[in-house]
Amino acid sequence: MKNYTYQAILPKQADKFTVFAFCAKAKDILDFAQIDRIGREEDGTLKGFQRPQVSNHINEIRAYLAQEDAVLPNSVVVAFTSGIEVKKNPDGGTATITISADDSTRGFIVDGQQRLTALQGLPEKDFEVFVSGILCTSEEELRKQFILINNTRPLPKALIYELLPTVDGLPHRLSSRAAAAALVERLNYDETSSLHGQIKQHTNPTGVIQDTVVQKVIMNSLNDGALRELSHDPESEENQFKLISNFYGAIQAVFENEWREHKPRSSRLIHSTGIMAMGFVMEHIYSKTHSIEKNTFVPYLEQFIPSCAWTSGSWHFADDNTVPWNGLQFVPRDYLLLAQYLIRQLKSSG
Repeated sequence: MKNYTYQAILPKQADKFTVFAFCAKAKDILDFAQIDRIGREEDGTLKGFQRPQVSNHINEIRAYLAQEDAVLPNSVVVAFTSGIEVKKNPDGGTATITISADDSTRGFIVDGQQRLTALQGLPEKDFEVFVSGILCTSEEELRKQFILINNTRPLPKALIYELLPTVDGLPHRLSSRAAAAALVERLNYDETSSLHGQIKQHTNPTGVIQDTVVQKVIMNSLNDGALRELSHDPESEENQFKLISNFYGAIQAVFENEWREHKPRSSRLIHSTGIMAMGFVMEHIYSKTHSIEKNTFVPYLEQFIPSCAWTSGSWHFADDNTVPWNGLQFVPRDYLLLAQYLIRQLKSSG
């Protein structure tokens, strides 16, 4: 088993964590720390947390670092849950750090994966980088630090949101979305869900429905709608899941030709505009019936068939307001216009 020893500085920060900084060769960092890419186990359980590689970005970094005068002042952030020993030096502000390169105790790269991957493609260059390290108590704490460190940087929000259900103790602006993200996760990976495998996430890039839009539908309902009402029920989580799954299952049954084998470009029903507008329709039907059953939703949705233009034709919102089927965009003005149009039809039919 190979060990790496460094002299590090120990900044005074939170008492709960041990934070340190040192310099190391890029190839050594990749030996004692891993890039744990986000994915799913066979049962749908989330694993890892890092986004996929961005080839163009890596190539740009590599082209720059290949130059003789290249510098990289940005530090790489590595978190450890084990495999590291920190011995404070007598001065109290520095320490001797010993890191194990054993596969079972390797660290995790929290920030800087693209830079290190770029350097990995330059084996002839003996390049050192700054390393900021943090000792975490558990994998959950590691994921939490990953979210907090990267949330203010240009990291895909969808990746952050997909990780939220695995972490507790986050700021309210993130934790408030965690419940919606957890429900989206189940809708996507529970085989009993009508949306199983159809929601596009970092761990399911072949999905066609944007996960953040489904989250938005859920968050609206949790704030002041059907899901909030169901939250008071002893079986709230199960009933909330059934409501969303059964409603969008009813949509797929009524508008099968406009849903199956389509993508957002070919059908406004599975476009974010349609998903969002139908969320408001769900709220209206639930307020009338207080039912979460698929068979309750079907007759209401069938009333829309003659007047919908999901894949062709035009939407006739009013005598002076006709919009091509694909003219609706995912902006509040358009999805609210569509939702109001559909709800008016339900109201006029009693």
